[in-house]
This record gives sequence, C-alpha cells and structure tokens, in this order.
Amino acid sequence: MTPTHLSDRELAPYWSTVEILTRRAFVRLVRVPSVLIPMLVMPAFFAVSFTGTFEGVTRVEAFPTGEFMNWVAAFAMVQGSIFAGIGSAGAMAQDLDNGFIDRLLVSPIRRSAIIVGPLVQTAIRAVIPVTVVLLIGIVGGLDFPGGVSAVLIAYVAGIGASLVLGALGLAVVLRIGNIRAMALVQVLAFGLMFPSIGQVPLSMMTGWLHDVARVNPATNVIRMARQGFIGDVNWANTWPGLLVITLGILWFGGWARWELEQRAP
Repeated sequence: MTPTHLSDRELAPYWSTVEILTRRAFVRLVRVPSVLIPMLVMPAFFAVSFTGTFEGVTRVEAFPTGEFMNWVAAFAMVQGSIFAGIGSAGAMAQDLDNGFIDRLLVSPIRRSAIIVGPLVQTAIRAVIPVTVVLLIGIVGGLDFPGGVSAVLIAYVAGIGASLVLGALGLAVVLRIGNIRAMALVQVLAFGLMFPSIGQVPLSMMTGWLHDVARVNPATNVIRMARQGFIGDVNWANTWPGLLVITLGILWFGGWARWELEQRAP
C-alpha cells in the first residue's frame, strides 16, 4: 500500500512532518557549517566591495541617492537570500543521492511536506544574510528614510526571494535527479540577479541590458527591498515585488511537487 492510498487518519500529522524535516536541515547546517559561507561571505563582499568601487557613480546627477550603500544593500540582501534557497536545493540533491527522498516517498506522510520542510528552513536561513548586510550597512552609513518599514520590507523581499529560488532549485534538482543539477541552479540564480537594477538604475542603462533588466522579475524584488533605503516605502514599489514572489512560489513550488510525484513508486 502506497501513501496515496492511506486515509487522512493514517497519515502522520502534516506540520509535525514539516517540523521534523526542517529540524533535520538545521542539524545538517550545524554539522556542516561551511554551507553558510556563501550565504554570509558573498553578500558582505558585494556590499563592501561594490560600495568602495562604485561610490563615485553617486555624483552622477541621475543617480537617486548620495550614498552607494543605500543602493547596493538591497542587492546584497537579495543575493544572499538566494544563496539560502540554493543551499536547500543542494541538500535535496544530496538526499536524492543517498536515498533519503526515496525512503520518504514510501513513508506514510503527505508528499508536499517533503517540499515544504526545506522551504521553511530556507525562509529562516534567509534572515541571516539580510541581517548581516543590515549590520554592515549601518556601519557603512546606510540610510533609513523609510523608517522601520524599510527594514521590514527588506526582510520580506529577502525571505520571498529565497523561497522562489528555493522552490525553483528543488524543482530542477528533482527533475535532473542528482547533484549535477546544482550547476544549473546556480547559473539560473546569477542569471536572474546580475541583469537587473542591482548595480545601477534602469534609467542609466542602455541597449539590451536595459531591455532585459526592465522585464527581469528580480528587478521588481530588488526595487521592493531597496525603496526604504532611498525614500519612503509605498505600495507602487511594493506590489510588483510581492506579485513576483507569490507567483514564483506557486509556480515553482507546484513544479517541484509535480516532479516529486513523478519519482513516487
């Protein structure tokens, strides 16, 4: 009898399963702390190095802020949060290789919990790079014209971005079925982040980069995260990012769920 034939009473409590899978992911994090390095080092590197290198661009009249840290902090936060999603996809790839996912698929649990568990852990991990960049930003002169809302919306954007990339990563890994999928996941992540408004405003771009950045969904998420550091938080800069996050989680999460079903016995 497979799990799909079991009644609701026979299935393990859904959220208990999610909690167990989430705690298992954090146990792995404690045992292998090196997986935290990209999530901590890369956003800190972007925030510090980009600010030092491109500070002069703030003297251009069209640039919307006088401090480059105000501009690049959001990019670093979202980039670091995406690494949290990549990390969860990597953990799924390892679990596929060692047979853990196959054992879960023949267990009396709801299969969606196998997807939700890693995503919950992804959301919690995303808090770390956002906090690290905020602390670096405070030291480096980051402004908060948006007040408390600036901080809150930055966390929403970071956590949302991590969930979208986490769901996409899980789908790709389940589709390919082994650790080699991680190369594609990383290419997709960087391919979304860099042709966006991460470094310069859309108004200062030309040619194909402007066209790509204008339709790049990452642009809306970064704009949402950044708004409180260069001005007031408003709905016009918020709803496009929330829409991208919502649709991304639903679309890629559904894809990951479907790929998981294809592996079921």
